[in-house]
Amino acid sequence: MTNSQTLQFSVQSLDGSARAGKLTFRNAEGPRKDALHGGADSDTSCITILTPVFMPVGTQATVKAIAQPDLVEIGYQLILGNTYHLYLRPGSDLIDGFGGIHKFMAWPHAVLTDSGGYQAFSLSDNVKLTDEGVKFRSHLDGSEHYFTPANTMRIEREIGADIIMPIDDCAPFPADDKRLKESLVRTHRWLAECKTAWLRDPRHQSLFGISQGGINPGLRADSAKAVADLELPGYAIGGLSVGEPLEHFVPALGSAIEHLPKDKPRYVMGVGSIPELINGVELGVDMFDCVLPTRNARNGQVFTSYGKVNLRNEKHARSAEPIDPLCGCKVCKTYALGYIRHLHKQGEILGLMLSTYHNLYFMFHFMRQMREAITARQFAAFKQKWLPLFS
Repeated sequence: MTNSQTLQFSVQSLDGSARAGKLTFRNAEGPRKDALHGGADSDTSCITILTPVFMPVGTQATVKAIAQPDLVEIGYQLILGNTYHLYLRPGSDLIDGFGGIHKFMAWPHAVLTDSGGYQAFSLSDNVKLTDEGVKFRSHLDGSEHYFTPANTMRIEREIGADIIMPIDDCAPFPADDKRLKESLVRTHRWLAECKTAWLRDPRHQSLFGISQGGINPGLRADSAKAVADLELPGYAIGGLSVGEPLEHFVPALGSAIEHLPKDKPRYVMGVGSIPELINGVELGVDMFDCVLPTRNARNGQVFTSYGKVNLRNEKHARSAEPIDPLCGCKVCKTYALGYIRHLHKQGEILGLMLSTYHNLYFMFHFMRQMREAITARQFAAFKQKWLPLFS
């Protein structure tokens, strides 16, 4: 099986530009040992994921405060890992020695790794950006490292994710047009070099291109066109949700989407608020990831059918009701809101686990409802219902 066959995407329903699709991974390496089910071979040679999809972030080969079987129980089949963090600790060579990230973390489904370039910029001291790559010092011990297109592809090959991302230059917000144009030149050059390195040994991995451009619609369009010309398995829009207001997010995203292929998956990186998800899907986005649901859960904020709830509020202290009476998750079926508030107030780990499970359950079923609304051609009504609750 050639690499072009390992990732397939099809659009099944449209409501305006919003689309419900199907993403299929065909692992050329065959079934993986399923450590979640006694080590037996699981049928992971073919994984089908319905889109639009939200992907939980597992930065260091774990989604914080939730175990892999719970993610499977909710229904997740695609999660993220972070190349920067995994490269520094435990090391991509160590993960490779386990047979890749799936076996390392006992995850029988699909994984996407970003390139780590953004973290190299944002977490490291003494960063030096050159046309060849990014020199940076580890935030852990100050040791010096260098990310280039070629070694980024090598590191991601060793980690072994199903979808891999190229190194790119994500200009900070706000950035002037001069800085954004420099970002585009580097991003496009590095992507071409990443593609060359990837094609030398593609394995079961699918490389997505990343477009940039800040909040400048013209540059967003230019970048999307340049990235689309490379004919890759999928396409991502980077550099959004980095501080820009929603009124800038929507036109910038729309300008990029307009020039990306309609028959390939479209992924907006690092986006996960409810307004961003709704607006992104309305424009034709298929894939999203963000730490927001898990980070907010650990900080005592949960998402419900009636909006956001602060678990630590005094008014919830004596509540015997669930977090959300309309939620079907096992947390809402089992625990009182007052009890979960108590756990958070006392700093108990169980409180973080329960609120994380609830938020990820909410996100999974929110995306499912959005897909159903597209299929029924009721997306406008879905937006009208949900947007005011989280604005």
